[in-house]
Amino acid sequence: MIHFVGAGPGDVDLITVKGRRLMEGADVVIYAGSLVSEEHLAVCREDAQFYNSAKMTLDEVLSVMREAEAKGLDTVRLHTGDPSIYGAIQEQMDALKEDGIAFEVVPGVSSFTAAAAAIEHEFTLPGVSQTVIITRRAGRTPVPGRENITDLARHGASMAIFLSVGSLAELTEELAEGYGSWDVPIAVIYRATWPDEKRVLGTLRDITQKVRDEKIVKQAQILVGPFLDSAYDLSKLYDPSFTTEYRQGTE
Repeated sequence: MIHFVGAGPGDVDLITVKGRRLMEGADVVIYAGSLVSEEHLAVCREDAQFYNSAKMTLDEVLSVMREAEAKGLDTVRLHTGDPSIYGAIQEQMDALKEDGIAFEVVPGVSSFTAAAAAIEHEFTLPGVSQTVIITRRAGRTPVPGRENITDLARHGASMAIFLSVGSLAELTEELAEGYGSWDVPIAVIYRATWPDEKRVLGTLRDITQKVRDEKIVKQAQILVGPFLDSAYDLSKLYDPSFTTEYRQGTE
C-alpha cells in the first residue's frame, strides 16, 4: 500500500504519530528531499529503501511505487507540510487509482499554521477576520486570472501566501492595491520550525527591504492582513453570558 504522509513544516517532532509509525514500518520511502528534513529517515528500518524525489520525475516516482506494490512492499511518500496544499499529490493519486493500487493520505502540519504559531498570532479573530485565504503569486506554475492577489486582498481577510517571497516587491504592490493601504501588517517567516527559522515583521511599505536585509529569497511563508495588528472581540464561546450545549450563561 502507498501512504502519502505529511512530514510537517520542518521540526521532525511535528509529524503525526500515525505518520511516524508508518515511517518506522516502511519498506520504501520516497521523500521530498528539497524540503523535508532527512532526520525523518533516522526512524526507518535499516533495510528500508530511500528515494529523493527532488531528483525524480513523476514517472520515476510512480515507477518506484508500482514496483514496490508488485513486490508487496509498504511505501511511504513523504511530503513537506500537509500534502493537500501545493503537494502535487493529485496527479500521483489519480495514476494509482488507474492502476488499482490502494493508497491513503495522512495529513500533516502545514507551514502556514506553523508560521502563525511562530509569530504567536491567530488567523480568525472575532470582529477582524473569519476567513483565511491560502494562495500564491503566479510563477512557473500559473494562477487562474480570477485568483489574482489584488482581487483576493480586497476581501480584507487574513492571507497566507506560499511560494512568493522571490517576488515580494511586486506582491506588496498588488496587496496594497487590494487592501487599499500600504500600512497593512505583514510577516515573512523563513523555514518555520527549522533551527535556522527567521521572522520578519513589518508593513507592506517596508517589508521588502527588511526581507532583503535578511537575505531571504525562498522557503518563506508570507502572512498578511489586519489579524496581525488589530483590536478584536473576545470569543463568544467563553463569554460568561453565552449559553452553550455544555453550560448555562449568566444574566
